[in-house]
Amino acid sequence: GGSVGGRGLLAVAVASGAAAWATWAVLLMPGFRRVPLRLQVPYQPSSPRQVANALALLRGRVGKTVDLGSGDGRLVLEAYRQGLRPALGYELNPWLLCLARYRAWRAGYHGNVSFLKKDLWKVNLSDCHNVIVFLAPSVKPPLATKLLAELPDDARVVAGRFPFPSWTPSSTLGQGLEQVWAYDMKEVRKEAQGSAQASR
Repeated sequence: GGSVGGRGLLAVAVASGAAAWATWAVLLMPGFRRVPLRLQVPYQPSSPRQVANALALLRGRVGKTVDLGSGDGRLVLEAYRQGLRPALGYELNPWLLCLARYRAWRAGYHGNVSFLKKDLWKVNLSDCHNVIVFLAPSVKPPLATKLLAELPDDARVVAGRFPFPSWTPSSTLGQGLEQVWAYDMKEVRKEAQGSAQASR
């Protein structure tokens, strides 16, 4: 073939940009439309190591397990594989929900795991004992307030990619982008109460 001229390169660049915008508009944007800008979290799939590290910090635990912003469902499916039941994910993006449900069907878990189209800020988490959070740093402070208010004392929260800035982890695993942090709510509440008393 002949060489591509300046106009050809420009056409390729424009086409690539249009394709990227279309992907965003059709696949990723629907889940963001009703969410305030500061609480929007772009979809970024968890790596196999991140998934393994997160589930390692929940090993041996029991009770309802939820993934807040479950994306394509890989963390929920792995939680179910490791015996954490019931296992469910909350996700607003309908395309990602379809993908997660397809993955569950392909794995033979259809009807055993749940992926619900619900705003994580509006669900009641008082019956959850294991919570997985792979969300952006901007979401962590308001989410910390919600989790403190709703989760039972025996709950454990596992955060991936970014820790909760005001909480002290009970344990951590991995390095860099693969690092995850575990927080036991009883200890988090005790620390929060101590800080409140000290500030008085």
